[in-house]
Amino acid sequence: MEHLTGSSSDTGQAVGPRGSAGGGFGVPIGTSAPRAAFSTDAPRLSLNGTWRFRLAPTAAEAADGFWAPDFDDSGWAGLPVPSSWPMHGHGRPAYTNVVYPFPVDPPHVPTDNPTGDHRLVFAVPASFGEAASLRFDGVDSCGRVWLNGVELGVTQGSRLPAEFDVTGVLRPGAANVLAVRVHQWSAGSYLEDQDMWWLPGIFRDVTLLARPAGGVGDVFVHAGYEPDGHGRLRVDGPADARVSIPELGLDGLATGAAHDAGPVEPWTAETPRLYDLVVATATETATLRIGFRTVAITGGILTVNGRRIVLRGVNRHEFHPELGRVVPLDVVRAELELMRRHHVNAIRTSHYPPHPAVLDLCDELGFWVVDECDYETHGFEPVGWRGNPSDDPRFTDACVDRMRRMVERDKNHPSVIMWSLGNEAGVGANLGAMAGWARGRDPGRPLHYEGDRSCEHVDVYSRMYASHAEVDAIGRGEHHVPDLPFILCEYAHAMGNGPGGLAEYDELFDRHPRCQGGFVWEWLDHGIRRPQGDYAYGGDFGEPLHDGNFVIDGLVFPDRTPSPGLTELGAVYAPVRLAVEPGAVTVRNRYVFRSLADVTLHWDVSADGVVLQEGVLQPPAVPPGQHAVVEVPPAPDAPADGETWLTVRALDPAGLVLGSGQALLRQAPERQESGRQASELAAPGRPGAAGGAARPGGGVIRLGAGRFEPVHGRLVRLGDLDLRGPVLDVWRAPIDNDRLGPDPVAARWRAAGLHRMTHRLVGLQLDGDALVVATRVAPAATDLGLLTWFRWRPAGDGLELTVRVEPEGDWDLPLPRLGVHLELPDELGDVTWFGAGPGEAYPDSRTAALIGRYSSTVDDLATPYVYPQENGNRADARWLTLTAADGTGLRVEGRPRIDFTARRWSTAALDAARHRADLVPDGRVHLHLDHAHHGLGSAACGPGVLPEYALRAAPTTFALRLLTLA
Repeated sequence: MEHLTGSSSDTGQAVGPRGSAGGGFGVPIGTSAPRAAFSTDAPRLSLNGTWRFRLAPTAAEAADGFWAPDFDDSGWAGLPVPSSWPMHGHGRPAYTNVVYPFPVDPPHVPTDNPTGDHRLVFAVPASFGEAASLRFDGVDSCGRVWLNGVELGVTQGSRLPAEFDVTGVLRPGAANVLAVRVHQWSAGSYLEDQDMWWLPGIFRDVTLLARPAGGVGDVFVHAGYEPDGHGRLRVDGPADARVSIPELGLDGLATGAAHDAGPVEPWTAETPRLYDLVVATATETATLRIGFRTVAITGGILTVNGRRIVLRGVNRHEFHPELGRVVPLDVVRAELELMRRHHVNAIRTSHYPPHPAVLDLCDELGFWVVDECDYETHGFEPVGWRGNPSDDPRFTDACVDRMRRMVERDKNHPSVIMWSLGNEAGVGANLGAMAGWARGRDPGRPLHYEGDRSCEHVDVYSRMYASHAEVDAIGRGEHHVPDLPFILCEYAHAMGNGPGGLAEYDELFDRHPRCQGGFVWEWLDHGIRRPQGDYAYGGDFGEPLHDGNFVIDGLVFPDRTPSPGLTELGAVYAPVRLAVEPGAVTVRNRYVFRSLADVTLHWDVSADGVVLQEGVLQPPAVPPGQHAVVEVPPAPDAPADGETWLTVRALDPAGLVLGSGQALLRQAPERQESGRQASELAAPGRPGAAGGAARPGGGVIRLGAGRFEPVHGRLVRLGDLDLRGPVLDVWRAPIDNDRLGPDPVAARWRAAGLHRMTHRLVGLQLDGDALVVATRVAPAATDLGLLTWFRWRPAGDGLELTVRVEPEGDWDLPLPRLGVHLELPDELGDVTWFGAGPGEAYPDSRTAALIGRYSSTVDDLATPYVYPQENGNRADARWLTLTAADGTGLRVEGRPRIDFTARRWSTAALDAARHRADLVPDGRVHLHLDHAHHGLGSAACGPGVLPEYALRAAPTTFALRLLTLA
């Protein structure tokens, strides 16, 4: 028997003395029939804690007879359970996205199969009773289980519960010995090729459950919501059980019969109203929290309680940077609350059922949930799907078993509105068998699966990473696809700096009734904390086969702090849209079920970021899907030279911003004029107004407060401020969306040499009061070039610069950025600006940015992406200052606007870094002042940058002013 679960001839099938093998591969052995997860008043004993543990490199080398009660494990290590053992120094984590880290040879796995033996001695009170079940909520990938020397069976299906009847084996009032042998690989591993770390172990709770005779074995609650406002209730359970909902005055209802629950408040993700339902027999009382809601597809539209919904969702894996697959419940609650604060209303449990407590929280907090089966066979795609378990009859029982266990466990959760057959498992008869079983058991929920475009077995048309244009075409009915609700189960790949294009997707969901939203990939960066304080990704543990930092693709960092991508998503998903105009704001309610009766509008008028007046308005109770116009008081008098803005925010009673908007009330006259001057500089060397002349002397060229070196014509001093530059800059450290995907633009950038541009001084001349420096900026080995003129003029205590760029050659690729770079003294560490903020913003990711006055530090401007890349850009700055502790420094004025980034390392250093710890300050502040940036897109795994956000090489003029601060 040992060789069957551990050797190279492994079938993943083993027969325990208390169960039969059944048919096929990857099927659990000796387990009880699956049932719902619920709490009862029957005794329960958590077996979580410190167990004894020993890891062997193969099953054959595991400890012989370790399951015997008198086995001596005193020399073994201690290991917490639940745990992923590689996170505790036993073996190493490994990451692959698509491929299996073992030969594709189903159902066999390698002889070198890490095997972890676990032992626990525990006492059971004499009052516990002999009838009991032993429940494992998650064992990766399979475990053989013994209690008091008796083999109970084998678990399969890592993210699903396995329950064993231990009646007659358990010893109440005495010490008991539980032994579990966990194999990292099994036949079931072929069904679990999800995009995540391979982390074996007993990673969810282990619990002993008393099972009194005549108790509540299982419960299936059917709680629908009728158009007349009444609840429809049927509870399937023990025939002699009685059902009650005290809050509704319902008591003594029979199981198996339909009941009118009377007027009820419906459950929705916006209004997650729950009721306590009690199912009682003579020996056991179960309590469940239920919600009344009806899911249906009507006329090709997915509805809940008769109304079209939009899934503004995320894909959620279960991961912790220090604990692996084990996520403490307080961490789960905090992350779900963080989702709610960013207006996420839906979760796809990619790609397996989560810990059962997660769905309890989804019921409570309010999420639409697509509950996904623990099933993925993506690693068969590289071999042409040959041998795919989805169409292999040897795996039919395992596939149906996984679907069955998910549905039975989670069937009572109102948040679960859809079952998913799995992910990226190709096509085949076994998917049909899974769908058929689920429909027969639970016809009240639609089925989802993305991998079969024919939609033969599902009720929604699901796609991954369809482009904006394709989504629009589907919404308009121009694609020949099934007449079903359309959902993007994955879109907008949130890897590194990005994603871009979120607002454009959301607009399509609003425009087309059939396009009902989707799930951003994904919620969390799966980085593993390193001693250096940063995070590891694929390859950092010496894996011979890995997918690098593709596991770092979340909206929050590994410690679950929000990335700029989540901030942007929150603004895009905002349920209240505010269209602000001078004197009025149109309030649009994007909720489906909630009115805006408890929402207030907070407004302010500011000049150059300084608030002049503010107030609070009470809008009408705008019904769901409707809008109203609200008048705003007249703006107060503002300084004649100030740029004046009206900002309005919609807040709920807890102070959460539900939406925001702005209107420009008055442009600053000086900025209007400066913008016009810059645009009128159509040719280099254009003479300016009369003023001071440039004067050579002391090996430098003097112009007003500026000093230029004559070799390159670069500014080296401004007043008392030492600086270097500015020089034309077109390179950025590629973001993940630049360097990954089928046609990475960063590869084309590097092939063209944009990361190694050279600068040649073409000419340097005095033109009236101006110094004109002409350069040609170009990469080696090509005839591409950017002919650039820097026109400098004195401006008070500083200089005004106008930059003219003329491309030369055939530029058939976009530019990463277009601007100038200069180096400043290290002590200029405080930054204040008037422009868009407070966070980073790029052309296709700036919904969250509002015009205002903001302050930060150079260190805090940087976004600490796990894989270093371009970050931290602040957009549309009218002006910014970088100052030292004594107030001295530099002021930059956009003419009229400029983007900026400030860092303590160069772009070259950022480009070369692979982890945060690689970034070391070099003693200077690197200031980038950019006219434009290439967009972000989603090309690492999805559409690239939309055409309107691509930065094309074209004749360009921009201007700015540099001033010293005393």
